[in-house]
Amino acid sequence: MTKAAAPLEISIDQALKRLGEAVGALETSIQRRIDADMSLHSLQDDLQRLGEDRSQLASTLDKAEARANRLEEANKDVSRRLVTAMEKIRGVLEAHGG
Repeated sequence: MTKAAAPLEISIDQALKRLGEAVGALETSIQRRIDADMSLHSLQDDLQRLGEDRSQLASTLDKAEARANRLEEANKDVSRRLVTAMEKIRGVLEAHGG
C-alpha cells in the first residue's frame, strides 16, 4: 500500500463506523417509535373500554334511580294507607267507646 492509500483506508473505516453508528441510532429511533405507537394503540383501547364501562355504569345508575323512585312512591302510598287505616280504627274505637 502506498502512503496515499492509508489515509483513504482510514477514512473509509471511519465512514463505515459512522454509518454503523447512524444505522444503530436509526434502529433505536424506529424501535422507540414502534413502542410509542403500540403504547398509543393500547391507550386508545383503554379509552374505548372506559367509554363502554361508563355507558354501562350510566345505564345501571339510571335503572337504580328509577327503582329507587318507584320504591319511594310505594313507600309513600303504604304510609298514606297506614295513616288512613289508623284513622279508621281510631274512629271505630271511639264510636264503640274504646
